[in-house]
Amino acid sequence: MNLEIKTRIEQIQRGEVPQGYKKTKVGIVPSEWEEINFNSIFKELSTYTSDLENYPLYSLTIENGIVEKSDRYERSHLVKKENSYKILPQNYFAYNPMNIRFGAVARHKGKKDVAVSGYYDIFTTKNQYDLNFMDYFLVSNKMLTYYNKVATGSLIEKQRVHFSQFINFEIPLPNRNERKKIADILSTQDKVIELKEKLIAEKQKQKKYLMQNLLTGKKRLKGFTEKWEKIELGEIFDYIQPTQYIVKSTNYENKFDIPVLTAGKSFILGYTDEKVGIFKDIPVVIFDDFTTASKYVDFPFKVKSSAIKILKCKKEYNIIFAFAVLQELKYSIGGHERHWISKFTCIPVKMPPLNEQTAIANILSTADREIELLQQELEQEKQKKKALMQLLLTGIVRV
Repeated sequence: MNLEIKTRIEQIQRGEVPQGYKKTKVGIVPSEWEEINFNSIFKELSTYTSDLENYPLYSLTIENGIVEKSDRYERSHLVKKENSYKILPQNYFAYNPMNIRFGAVARHKGKKDVAVSGYYDIFTTKNQYDLNFMDYFLVSNKMLTYYNKVATGSLIEKQRVHFSQFINFEIPLPNRNERKKIADILSTQDKVIELKEKLIAEKQKQKKYLMQNLLTGKKRLKGFTEKWEKIELGEIFDYIQPTQYIVKSTNYENKFDIPVLTAGKSFILGYTDEKVGIFKDIPVVIFDDFTTASKYVDFPFKVKSSAIKILKCKKEYNIIFAFAVLQELKYSIGGHERHWISKFTCIPVKMPPLNEQTAIANILSTADREIELLQQELEQEKQKKKALMQLLLTGIVRV
């Protein structure tokens, strides 16, 4: 970042208007950016349907844009009214009036027209060249701030930006040429992110192949010929009930900067000021009774849900190998019942001698490290995109 841009950012942070810039309803922007009415950029579409055979049901998510509606959340059978859905064609945007404040607006880039909730507003740009630019501009920080500013409703959590407001916004925008250049830069960065995601997916696929072959003995490592032992999972792990352990064990102490592992489809790291004991006898595997999610943990952590079990690997087994075996198990008792650890530990598994376990674990750990490094690189590219959006879509950096 050169000195001129750095100085400009510091001025704006102090609330000053740099030379060549002006203060507007959406913040400080270049003086030459003219206010343009959204009516001149967008056109609305309100075509309803109840034909979900020809128009598959999709939904709008803040994280991933327009995605196919999952079976879990598909509730079309509850809808009795005819023509309750709107058709969303390719290259049309959908937005949720209540959640646009948080970024719930995206373009449908699929090739097939789909159906979405009749609650969504559907629109597209009048000119093709604006499509890519608006992908980024409509979810930029300054637009999210503006949506929150103009949203109406007596309850904050239910405030909306109605389409009658949206279509009449007057927002300062760069000229057509600059809009195209900004979109090209951000699209290039998206391609970098996409390639990184594909590489991660390929590495995960390769690891999956390794696990399916090495953990079952279908493929043996060179130099290992000893017979594998068939045992029950409970013979590999000892388990601890966290709610009891918090009270009785001296391995816990009260600190407020240790992550809390929250159960679910995956274990989420969070932080809390609550006085919850810290588990430090690591490494361990933690297991969720409800979802059978599991996680290898080699750092101090807090956990307080009775659904989570702490599994300590016995000395004669390699914990990384044992964790990989646990991940590969296909086990469910169906419905919403809990997968009680007493039932889970009775599952038979095949275990090689400890030295072969360790050799396989080293291969899987190497694969994990490669994936972890790629994921870190991916996060850096995503952060780079956020920075580019902030600089380019505010006009702090000109193209």
